[in-house]
Amino acid sequence: MKLLSVNVGQPKTVPYTEHRHGLTGIDKRPVEGPVRVAAPGPKGIGASGVDGDAVCETRHHGGNDQAVYAVAREDLDEWERTLGRVLANGSFGENLTTQGIDVSGALIGERWAVGPDVVLEITSGRIPCRTFQGHMGEKGWVKRFTERGAPGAYLRVIRPGEIRAGDAVRIIHRPDHEVTVALQFRAVTTERTLLPRLEEAGEALHPEAAAAARRYLEKYGTQQSI
Repeated sequence: MKLLSVNVGQPKTVPYTEHRHGLTGIDKRPVEGPVRVAAPGPKGIGASGVDGDAVCETRHHGGNDQAVYAVAREDLDEWERTLGRVLANGSFGENLTTQGIDVSGALIGERWAVGPDVVLEITSGRIPCRTFQGHMGEKGWVKRFTERGAPGAYLRVIRPGEIRAGDAVRIIHRPDHEVTVALQFRAVTTERTLLPRLEEAGEALHPEAAAAARRYLEKYGTQQSI
């Protein structure tokens, strides 16, 4: 299991972004290392946890619980076959393109050691947005991405440090539950009856997903859960 590339984006003006100034940093490209990774601060204030990476819409992106976004190269390869086009590392706006890791099958709260210093913890899957659809230029992209159910993972920074392409990725902690990134993603998108199960993930779960689970339980209890 290893890191194929570290990808960062610079602010770019485009017609499709949700940002009021028309700026987005979603167009991420591989960079030479080392690149410092650290917790950026709370959502709404902090941006990307990856040095040199732009987050232009901090209401919905960035912050400690979404400091780093990872996508498996294997998922990009599968989309290449589906779309009939080349998808370079960073094409989904991911900071980390991995190899040999089932990113969407990872557990919420799972911890990865990347390189000699950095430790990251999985918090949630990525929810597709209008900016992502515009960046991809594919009709119905949000729906297609959601239906595939392999969203990649957001991670928080537990221990900061430097990373670079080629670094080994090791799973150093797997929590004692079965809430994967893919399950969490389905719970907050297409299968909301799964929301009560998210509580199994505990404090590692992204706060927004945890709040959605609480609201569901307050409204319906557990009788509609799977």
